[in-house]
Amino acid sequence: MRRCGRRPKRCAPRFRRSTGCGSCWGSTPRWCVGISTPQGRGGQRGAGSSYKKPRGEPDDHALGRSRGGLTTKIHVLADMLCRPVLLKLTKGQAGDNPMLKPLLDQHRKTDRRPWRLAADKAYSHPSTRRLLRRWNIKHDIPERRDQVERRQAKGRAAGRPPAFHPEIYAHRNTVERAIGRLKQWRGVATRYDKYAITYLGGVTLAMITANYRAGLGDTP
Repeated sequence: MRRCGRRPKRCAPRFRRSTGCGSCWGSTPRWCVGISTPQGRGGQRGAGSSYKKPRGEPDDHALGRSRGGLTTKIHVLADMLCRPVLLKLTKGQAGDNPMLKPLLDQHRKTDRRPWRLAADKAYSHPSTRRLLRRWNIKHDIPERRDQVERRQAKGRAAGRPPAFHPEIYAHRNTVERAIGRLKQWRGVATRYDKYAITYLGGVTLAMITANYRAGLGDTP
């Protein structure tokens, strides 16, 4: 380290602002370095002052904190050919079961043909089963362990267990494969878009492309 050219007895005081030498060894006092920027006229200004939410954009931008950080969850309704039929976006920590009704309601408006639903244990809530029976939708959803234990504890008073066909439920992985096709697009897998409507447009484009590659004109 280079020694200061001045003699020790004539060195400037350690905390003197007028000198550039803080000590005899040429070090700089900490307080001599500026670490903040003064506000300009009119106070501090940020992006929020001129921000205007686009039409149709949710307030939370479909972003929520889950185990993976800030993420967006894609809820998909797929057919037997692994083709995404409908999709919706929610925050990353949102549950799966509450989004089943909006998807089914939208599907019933566009397609009235009879069909069967296969879903995992996340959709095994009694309210969901009542909704499916009211809409006359056949389904294969396994029961959770706690539901089985409560039903068995009631005995005959619990009634018959819900109908379940394991061979039909084995095809439930089609929705996982459909989501896998969507996530082949890097923009869908990462969610780098600022707005949810922009991200939804990219996911919709990926869905159209996946359906076209799977044979959109085929009968499911």
